[in-house]
Parts: sequence; structure tokens; C-alpha cells
Amino acid sequence: MINTLIFDFGDVFINLDKQGALNRTLRLLKIDTLPKNVTAINEHYEKGLITDSEFLAFYHSQFPWLNQSELVTLWNYIIKDFPLYRLEFLKNIAKSNRYKLILLSNTNNLHINYVKETVSFYEEFKNCFDWFFLSHEIKLRKPDLNIYEYVLKTTNTIPEKALFIDDTKDNTEAAEQLNIKTWNINPDTQDVVTMFNDLKHLF
Repeated sequence: MINTLIFDFGDVFINLDKQGALNRTLRLLKIDTLPKNVTAINEHYEKGLITDSEFLAFYHSQFPWLNQSELVTLWNYIIKDFPLYRLEFLKNIAKSNRYKLILLSNTNNLHINYVKETVSFYEEFKNCFDWFFLSHEIKLRKPDLNIYEYVLKTTNTIPEKALFIDDTKDNTEAAEQLNIKTWNINPDTQDVVTMFNDLKHLF
């Protein structure tokens, strides 16, 4: 039986439902499609490689008919969409004391500082987890097997009783080499909350 849940930072915090939220917002703003380089711009912004003003300037160049308020709405949905029901779900799991909760991320200082400064419930979110591993702090990155070995050893976790949840196949394949159970999420169609209905046989 599973007694440890290992989540990827992006999948439970940023990526999940991003596309769905973005599509809903685009429809409200009467935008049919996004330019091809939008994904790259979003990733640069999430990693702290461009500033707020540069990010908004890019969107204004693509959608000049949108005013500043509408651009900020679009920006918020793309970058900061995190339904509060997902936070409540994590809090309820933490309160149940049924599972050890671990967060693992390839994030960097710029990215994590951005999240700390812009997401009001960051500390509340972080407090849901028993362990919080950021790759820039432990100097190990996925899918290097060393990072999974480090996490297992540091948290005293039995691989066969752990479930690693991510949307990147390379990461889950590496985890599986250590006998960690894995679940690949499709961030466009699945949610960390509803996912548990598909995994009842493991718990």
C-alpha cells in the first residue's frame, strides 16, 4: 500500500489546468489562437528570465486591442492559475496523516522567488508537505537517478510504498528504475484531485 506521495512542483502548483484556464480566458477575450512563441515566453517568465514589463509587453505586441487590465487577467490565468480547491485537497491530505507528502522540483531561485512574492498562499501551500526539495538547493536535477536516491534516503522512504506524480515521462521512467510507483498526468486534461479516483487501487 502507498504511504508516501511525491509531487512535482509544477504539476501540483502551476502546470495543472493551465491550458484549460487559459482556453477559458481566451474565449472571454475573443482570442482564437495563441502565437507559436507564447509557450517559450511563458516558460521564460516562469523561470524569472524576463520581467513583468517584458512579459506584458510581449502580450501587448501580440494582442494590441487588449487593455492593461485584460492583459493582466490573461497573464494571471496563464501563470498563476491554482484553483483553491486544489490547495484544500492538499491540506486535507496533510491533516489526515495517512501519507508522507514530498514536493520535488527542478525550479530555480528566480522562479521560487517569483512564486513566493506573487502567490499569497505560498506558505500555506508549502506547509502541506513534510519535505520540500528544490533542485537548486540540493544541486541535483531530475531525471538523474541520484535525486530520487537522495530523496528516498533523506526521507527514509521505502520505494515500493511511494508514488511519484509528474507529467514528464523521463522523470517517471527514472523513478521507476528504483521501484517507485509513478503516475503520469496530462496537464491539459487531468487534475491532481480527480487523479485520485483513478488510483484508488493503490491506496
